[in-house]
Amino acid sequence: MKKKLYDIAHCRAGDKGNTSILSLIAYRDKDYAVLCKKVTAQAVKRHLGHIIKGKVTRHEAANVGALQFVCEQSLGGGVTTSLAMDAHGKSLSYALLEMEIEV
Repeated sequence: MKKKLYDIAHCRAGDKGNTSILSLIAYRDKDYAVLCKKVTAQAVKRHLGHIIKGKVTRHEAANVGALQFVCEQSLGGGVTTSLAMDAHGKSLSYALLEMEIEV
């Protein structure tokens, strides 16, 4: 069965320069293992590749049931220099939650 990430997690975002940091947080402890298995750095890069032009690095924060993705070259040059309508990372957090995974 496929589910969108927003069914089992929520997301927070931050940005610095041309890097966006996305934290994907499981609603329930049992879903954290599913996120670890299915939401890899490569899967995020595939899903958001039209936006993220650089490397995606994943960090695990098991104590809070979260995955953090550092997405380089993802903000059109940076918040203060981008010509994008919304140059902040918040938009990417919502786009990540649209990703479908097999559960």
